[in-house]
Amino acid sequence: MSGSGHIVGVLGAGAVGQTTAALLAGEPWCHTVLVASRTPERARGLAADLQDMRQLAPAGPCVRAVPVAELHGTDALVICPRATFTNTATSDVRMAGLAANAPVVAALARTLTGYRGIAVMVTNPVDVLARYFATLTGARTYGIGSATDTARYRQALAEHHHVPIEAVDGYVIGEHGDHAVICSSSTTINGRRATVPLDLVRAELAARPLRINTRIGRARCGPAGATLSALRKLLGHQDGTDVLSVNRGGVWLGIRLNIRSGRPTVHCLDLDERETAQLLAARTKLQTAYQHIEQGETACR
Repeated sequence: MSGSGHIVGVLGAGAVGQTTAALLAGEPWCHTVLVASRTPERARGLAADLQDMRQLAPAGPCVRAVPVAELHGTDALVICPRATFTNTATSDVRMAGLAANAPVVAALARTLTGYRGIAVMVTNPVDVLARYFATLTGARTYGIGSATDTARYRQALAEHHHVPIEAVDGYVIGEHGDHAVICSSSTTINGRRATVPLDLVRAELAARPLRINTRIGRARCGPAGATLSALRKLLGHQDGTDVLSVNRGGVWLGIRLNIRSGRPTVHCLDLDERETAQLLAARTKLQTAYQHIEQGETACR
């Protein structure tokens, strides 16, 4: 860590990488942002744009474009590359990116073997790829998918009940995808047990990202906001609760964490019978998806 702040690497210069890097520029604890990409020209372009912004907002961090290998020296790493492919899936949309994105993450991870900082995975399927990156590098790796789902859940419930979002306390855990577990049994509004219209909420969680993608091409601000929230806590600048994908018995899946002074501890929710079964199903699905990666690696050897 720098004497006056942290060095954060952003691996990927697409929509999420651009937005995350711009948000980091407003964080007083961020001393330097290092941008890397599989396409060096994109990294240099983003770095130049951020440098221009820094001239207009001099309190911002130093920004440089670097080769991937130079990210070894960062305190934290945001992993958000995306392979070039057309996702034609109408269900299980995030998991449909596994075959394309896994080789990209693998190639980058092998350059970063032994990484000692905190890694935050954004690329989908985020739970599987967080595990993959952790396995290949040995890094302490978290996925941000369930944090985004939780934010969308609270938004949907607040709109349904006509209350401020701050009044809603509820979580989505498990997979960032079709097997997300809406923890309705423990959800409260103003401290009281909430009535959760599960069909309506589940439909909104599925429709919202599709609306975003259709209208602006790709979700960027939500994932970037979830990433920044995770970094603040994991780097010790803010205490609080977050829902991140972490290792639970060898499978990475979204779990509620209490993070104090940068140290996360699992804070399990009380699940009813339906939610428990759904979480087990999500775990089985994520384990099966990871086995597909391993089988692909074996076939390539």
